[in-house]
Amino acid sequence: MMSPRWNCFRGPSVLVLVLTGSVLAARSDRNSVSEEYVGATVNATVLDGRGNIVHMMSSNDGTYGQNSPKVDTRGVVIVPAPHHGVVDRQGCDPNTRFLVPPRSIHWVALLQRGNCTFKEKILKASAYNATAVLIYNNSTDKTVKMGHEGTGDTVAVMITEAYGKEILSHLERNLTVLVSVVGQRGPIKNISRGSLVFVSISFIVLMIILSAWLIFYFIQKIRYSSTRDRSQRHLGDAAKKAIGKLTTRTVKRGDKETDPDFNHCAVCIEAYQLNDVVRILPCKHVFHKVCVDPWLNEHCTCPMCKLNILKALGIMRGAGRGASGCQSGVQQPEGTAE
Repeated sequence: MMSPRWNCFRGPSVLVLVLTGSVLAARSDRNSVSEEYVGATVNATVLDGRGNIVHMMSSNDGTYGQNSPKVDTRGVVIVPAPHHGVVDRQGCDPNTRFLVPPRSIHWVALLQRGNCTFKEKILKASAYNATAVLIYNNSTDKTVKMGHEGTGDTVAVMITEAYGKEILSHLERNLTVLVSVVGQRGPIKNISRGSLVFVSISFIVLMIILSAWLIFYFIQKIRYSSTRDRSQRHLGDAAKKAIGKLTTRTVKRGDKETDPDFNHCAVCIEAYQLNDVVRILPCKHVFHKVCVDPWLNEHCTCPMCKLNILKALGIMRGAGRGASGCQSGVQQPEGTAE
C-alpha cells in the first residue's frame, strides 16, 4: 500500500527558518534580541524517491524572527548547491546558489547561523523565491529572537541545532524533506531562575507552616481525647461507687411494695414480690436492684423523673435533671461520696 504524499501550495509570503550557529556568528548576533517571542512548531516529513513517507518528526522550539510575519507555511527543504566542490552551509558566499527543481511550487532553504547577518541570509534565499530557510546554531541548542529589518514579507523562523542537523542528515542521504510551520499563538515567556527559586522557597515555607499547624492540631486533639477519656473513666468509677451507696432493702411481708396498688417496677413492669431486693433512689422512686443498676451505670438518672443521681449525691456539679448520661456532657468530678 502506498504511503500518503505531500502536496505543496503556494503561500502569500516567503519563509526563512534560521538554524543557529557557529563561532563566526558575530555579525548576525548583533541583530539578535532576547525579548519575548512567538514560538513555532516545525513539522518535518521525510519521503523516499517514490514519495512514500519513511520518517516524521516535529519540534516545538521554533522561534519567529522579530521582523517576520507570524503566519503558517510549508515547503520542500533545499540546501545550497556546492560551488567548486565546497558547500556554503551558511548561505553567505556571493556565489551561493540553490538548485530548485522546476516543478517545485515553494521550497525552504536550510542554512546555518553565522558568518553574515540574518537579513543577508533571508535575502539570499528570497532571491531564489524560497518559501522557507532553516538556520541552525553550532554553539548552543537554544533559539533567539532574530532581528532582520528590511526583509519584507519573508517569514523567518529559527530552529535548534539538533533539529536542523537532523533534517540535514536526511537531505545528505538524497531523501526529500517537507516541512510545515505552525505558529504557537501567544508569547512564550521565559521564567527566570530567580523567579523559580522564589516560588520554590515560598512553596517550601508554606508546606513547613502547614505541617507545623497539622502537627499542633493533632497533638492538641490527642491531648484533649486523652484528658476526656481520663475524665470519663474517673467519673464512671465515681458513678459506680455512688450507685453502690444507694439505699437497698429486701421486700418483706407488710411492706408498701407488696400492696397491690403500689406502682410496679418501671424498668421491668412487674410487681414486687417478697424477698425482692429493691433500690431506693434519692428521689424516693423504687426499682428492682437488678433492673435499675444497669440503667444507672449507663445513664446516671432516675428512669422515671430523670433526676441525676450524681448531682443529688454531690459527686459532680453542673448536671441537672434530664442529663443524657454518665459518659456524655459531664464535667470533671469533684470527688466521691463518703
